[in-house]
Amino acid sequence: MSRTPENPAPGTQPGTQPGTTRIVAGETGKPKRKRTLEIALAAGLVLLIGAGAAVASTLSRGPETASAAVAGTTPATELRLGYFGNITHAPALVGVNKGFIAKELGQTKLTTQVFNAGPAAIEALNAGAIDATYIGPNPAINSYVKSGGASVSIIAGAASGGAQLVVRPGINSAADLRGKTLASPQLGGTQDVALRAWLGKRGFKTSMDGGGDVAINPTENAQTLKLFQDGKLDGAWLPEPWASRLVLQAGAKVLVDEKDLWDKGEFVTTVLIVNKKFAAEHPATVQALLKGHVESVDWLNAAPAAEKAAVLNAALKAAAGSALPADVIDRSLKNIVFTIDPLAGTYKKLLQDGVDAGTTKQADISGIFDLTALNAVAAKKISAQGLGKD
Repeated sequence: MSRTPENPAPGTQPGTQPGTTRIVAGETGKPKRKRTLEIALAAGLVLLIGAGAAVASTLSRGPETASAAVAGTTPATELRLGYFGNITHAPALVGVNKGFIAKELGQTKLTTQVFNAGPAAIEALNAGAIDATYIGPNPAINSYVKSGGASVSIIAGAASGGAQLVVRPGINSAADLRGKTLASPQLGGTQDVALRAWLGKRGFKTSMDGGGDVAINPTENAQTLKLFQDGKLDGAWLPEPWASRLVLQAGAKVLVDEKDLWDKGEFVTTVLIVNKKFAAEHPATVQALLKGHVESVDWLNAAPAAEKAAVLNAALKAAAGSALPADVIDRSLKNIVFTIDPLAGTYKKLLQDGVDAGTTKQADISGIFDLTALNAVAAKKISAQGLGKD
């Protein structure tokens, strides 16, 4: 509201301005010291009025907004973290098992939930059952697209590589897959999208209900192993350790190593994402999570093989109920690179694969990354490649 002689600012006389002294003709000018004191008092009054207005403005936004403003300055009382019992989620397994994440969270309580595949984890994140999760990139992209960018942010990478299409002996080429039945961990998951897109590029039609030239049955990983052993599946596109388990424990062979489909063999298997509302309310907690995550990745890249296998087996037993044979862990780890870089340059292709597979729609994903907190704790800057903040 503009101030006029008819509408003066509080605490002033008409014709004056806040912080000045009005001298009227015929009056003796006030001593300099007194004028200085009045100026200081008037200025102080203006500051108090401004502070009161700021408080009133915050309160006028309602209790929910005011609460969010306060929450943004304090750590969360609890962080609910999701991850999978897979070797591709080793940064989560190690971070939880060795206490790296809990240590950095300090007074914030860490609770965890283990999932089989990405769409289930996304559903839990969007429903408010968890706050952050390790996940494959395609479910993260799909959630971002469906919500118009409001649901999640990718805040770090975790693993590259470690996914293969493994099949029965006698299947030697894509042409041999016609009429066969394959599995993926879950409809719309990263390996499901990779399988459907790869088959589509080779002229095969697939459908969400398992029909088409090649039947795809989304199946829980442990069940996939059993079904393959029982002769009820012809193959599956799987993350580690499940690809290695089918090869070493069920006689499967590798038809496609996904790294062969990507430039320099680099493709993202696992990222760390966070609910946007949680991140806005508790940035200190997100940064603490990322400190623990970075420590986990560094440990994985430095630990001796035997120690790494022992820690991962203990973590897998706690998360999935059973440990793995040494040869399975060894083969799995040889196929994976652990990195905090989410390889942002691959996401346009990942989005297009989802479109081609029919699991997502074409959209702008230019804001999907928020790597600012990661870059505050990382040794070197990680780029969002123009697809968000870094």
